[in-house]
Amino acid sequence: MALHLLLVLFSYMFLTQVVEGNTDDFDCVDIYKQPAFQHPLLKRHKIQEIFNLDDNLDRKNECKVNYQSCSKGTVPILKQRNGTESIHLDTVEYPGQHFSTIETVLDGSIYRGAEARISLHSLTVQNNQYSKSQIWLENGPRNELNSIQFGWAAHPRLYGDTRTRFTIYWTADGYKNTGCYNIQCPGFVIVTRIPWIGIAFPRTSIYGGNKTIFFTPQVFQDGSTGNWVLKIFSEVIGYWPKELFTHLNKGAYLIRFGGNTFISPDGISPPMGNGYFPVVDFQKSSHYMHVKVKNSNYQLVDIEDSKTRRYSDSYQCYRLSYWGYFKSNGVSFSFGGPGGDCGT
Repeated sequence: MALHLLLVLFSYMFLTQVVEGNTDDFDCVDIYKQPAFQHPLLKRHKIQEIFNLDDNLDRKNECKVNYQSCSKGTVPILKQRNGTESIHLDTVEYPGQHFSTIETVLDGSIYRGAEARISLHSLTVQNNQYSKSQIWLENGPRNELNSIQFGWAAHPRLYGDTRTRFTIYWTADGYKNTGCYNIQCPGFVIVTRIPWIGIAFPRTSIYGGNKTIFFTPQVFQDGSTGNWVLKIFSEVIGYWPKELFTHLNKGAYLIRFGGNTFISPDGISPPMGNGYFPVVDFQKSSHYMHVKVKNSNYQLVDIEDSKTRRYSDSYQCYRLSYWGYFKSNGVSFSFGGPGGDCGT
C-alpha cells in the first residue's frame, strides 16, 4: 500500500515548520513484520506502546495536524532506492569530514536525552558529498562506540537526490559492523503510522526571509524500558531497543549539536547549515534554539554553558557563534559556512 500525501503544519509565532511525503516513497507494512525484527537480538522483542513523555515548549499556537497515513496495525517504510549506499563515513578510512558543533564536556555526567529546534535549509551538494545538521548521543570507547544520530541531511549518495530529509543513524561498535542510516538494516522500531524516517522537507528557510522553517526532534532514554525513543513535536516516531547497545544502556556520556560535512573526491567540501557564516540575525544564519538535555534524573533542562565546549575544525570554511541563554530562544547558537577547499 502506498502512502498518500502527508502534510504537517505547525506555527509558533513567526516560525513555521512543514513536512510532507511523496506518495511513491513509502510502503505500509505490518508493524510486526517491519525490518527491525530481523535483527537476531530482537526476535522476541515486545513492541513498546507506552512512553514517558514530557513537552516543556510553549505550543499554545500549534495548528491542527491534518494527514493521511498508514492504516492501523501498519507502519511506513521508506523504499530503498537502487544504487544508494548505507555506508557511514565517520571512520579513519574515510578522511575529509568537518564539524562545527557544541558538545558536552567529558566530566562524568550522564545524560538521558537531548532536543533542539533546528532550522531547515536547502543546499547544493555534489553526489559524493553530504551535509548534515543533527544531534549525537554517544557512549563507549572509540572501537566500541555506541552512537545515535538524528536531524536533517542533504545526502545524494544515500537518497539519490539533494533534498533536505529527516535522517537517523546508529552504530553499536564504532561504525565497524553494526548500524545504518534510517531503517536500511534491522534495529530501529517504528511505531508511528506517519511517514517520518527519510521524509523530505518541502519548505526550507530563505536567507533574509521573515520566518524560519524548523523542526524539533528529541531522543530520550525511556526510564521504564531503557529504550531510546525518537520524538518529533509531540509524536513518538519509534525507538532504538536497549538490546542493540552495550554502552548507551548506561546513558550518554557525550551529546553533540551542530553540523557535519563530507568532502568530495576532488577535495571540495560542501556548504554547511545554510551555506553562510553565522551572524547575529537568525534569518541569515543556520541555528539551533532551545538546546536542551535530559539529565541523569530524566529532567529536560537547558544545556549549561559550563558543561559545553565549542568546536569548529576549519575556520576558513565553517564557523560557529554561541549565543548562550535568552528567555525567548533558550540556549542557542548559529553555525555554518560555504565549504570549499577545507583540507582533510
